[in-house]
Formats: sequence, structure tokens, C-alpha cells
Amino acid sequence: MRDYPLYLAPMEDVTDPAFRLLCKQFGADRVYTEFVNADALVRSVNSTLRKLTIADAERPVAIQIYGRDADSMAEAARIVEEVGPDYIDINFGCPVKKVAGKGAGAGLLQYPDKMLAITRAVVNAVRVPVTVKTRLGWNEEQKIIVDLAESLQDCGIQGLTIHGRTRSQMYSGEADWSLIGAVKNNPRMHIPITGNGDVTTPARAKECFDRYGVDAIMIGRGTFGHPWIFREIRLYLDCGEAWSPPSMRWQIDILKEHVERSIEWIGDERKGIVHSRRHFAASPVFKGLYDFRQTRIAMLRCENKEELFRLMDEVSERYGEE
Repeated sequence: MRDYPLYLAPMEDVTDPAFRLLCKQFGADRVYTEFVNADALVRSVNSTLRKLTIADAERPVAIQIYGRDADSMAEAARIVEEVGPDYIDINFGCPVKKVAGKGAGAGLLQYPDKMLAITRAVVNAVRVPVTVKTRLGWNEEQKIIVDLAESLQDCGIQGLTIHGRTRSQMYSGEADWSLIGAVKNNPRMHIPITGNGDVTTPARAKECFDRYGVDAIMIGRGTFGHPWIFREIRLYLDCGEAWSPPSMRWQIDILKEHVERSIEWIGDERKGIVHSRRHFAASPVFKGLYDFRQTRIAMLRCENKEELFRLMDEVSERYGEE
């Protein structure tokens, strides 16, 4: 493993093969699939089985599973192992109500004994390395991660990713990296510790490596409409140099490439465009452009690739510099 590894975080409706391969193209050292529901996987639900699609070009790749029952999680892990991922990751961090509210994801932070039972069951069910992604705790009063990390390590996991928020925070406020650092600097910990939360600039990435000593950094929302963030951070970490995309046209061409890949993956032009919309909304390409509101609305309403690309080209011609 090279110095300063950078990982693409698992995100529902985001980290499909189209986006994973794009981030890999720009230097992501490891990528993660969308969340895979263990119960649906055991029932062979087609839309869930489709999430197991991985390509050699994106390796090393982790498939992430979630659930609230040790037996179904172990069975799901065995199914996943047949696909041949490099890692199986257990999701103990998703805070959304439809996951955590049903006792899975970050919901298990309220029941650490059950979390550990699930972890042991998955580790014992497969030969592929098992990792875990979780949060600091359920809420401000229950930040259990330092002790929990040791217990998870004792279950046999090969790596731990910590998002620096509690479940109650969801994605609000600032990520607290101090407890991530406390886990990493615990002399009893020997597995790799990955930090996650609010890494959106090369300088912040370097600060997290240097200040907290983590083994890797995972980037989530900072990749939206910005898959080249891995290249920016990599150059800064390796050479101390700032890197900027060559031009607005270059950036827009990458966004167009993502749309093309999404359409190809989904197999439907309209659905592929809709699936890509969050990237247009969040992309730094369009931040701060003067008198852009109506064009932005038109782009987000587009359901036709030809019209969308025409609007994007107009943005490039109006605001860009070659």
C-alpha cells in the first residue's frame, strides 16, 4: 500500500460501477459499493444482486453489507464472497431512518453486543478480509468508539473506518476527528484505521494524516460532481503541489462522461440523467457562477441527454476559459 491511501466512501445511489470507475480513474486507492441489504440479498432480490457487480478495473474493491441479524448477515457475506471482492465491509454507520431506525447501520450503536455478534458471525463465515465502517456513537452522550474499536478488533476484522459524527448528528455540524485520532493512537489497536468526514480539500486531507495519524482517509460527499478530487489530493500529498483542473470545459467533459456511464449502467437515458443530478447540484464546477440560477434549474430538469449536454456546453462557452 502506498503512503496516504485515499478511499471512495460507500454511498447509496452514488457509488455504482459508473462512478466507482471514474473515481478510480482519478486515483482512488480503494472503492466501495453502495449499501447491500443482507435480507434482500438472501432473498435474491434482483436489484440487490445487481449491486454485487464489480470489475477488475476497480480493484481493490469492497462490497458493503448491512443488516440487523447475525445469521442473515453471515449468509449474505457468503453470497458476497462468491463474487470475489477484495474486502467485505460491514455498515454500522448509515444514519438514515430507513436503515438505522430499523436496527441496522448506525442503529446498532445502541446495541454494541449485537453489533459484535454480527461482526463475529460475518468474520467466521468467510475467508475474505472483513472490515467495518461506523460512527463515534449514537449521540453526544454515548460516544463509545474508543472501547468499541478494541472490541471490534477482537472479533477479527482487518480494518476499521470511523466517520467523525454520531448518528444523531446525521451529516450536520463538523466531523470530530479527535476521537478518530484517539482510536488510532490507542496502543492496543493494531489494525488499520481510516478516518472519514469533511475531507474536501487537499490541505484538510494532509492535516488529517499528519495530526491524527490515520492509515487512510475516506472521502464521501466531497466527490459529488468532483471525482478528480483524488488527483488534487494525491498531488498535494505526494509533491506538496496544488493542482487545478485544466479548464471548465475539461471539468464539464468529465461530468458529461459520468452521465454517459450512468446511462450505460442503468440502461435508460432518462433514469441515467436523473441518477446523475446530485452531482450537478453539488459540483464545484458551477459554484459561484454569476446569473446561473435559471440555467441550473434547466439542467436539473433535463431528461434528455442532447438538451442537457447543450446546456452544459453553453455554460462552458459563457463562463469558461480555454
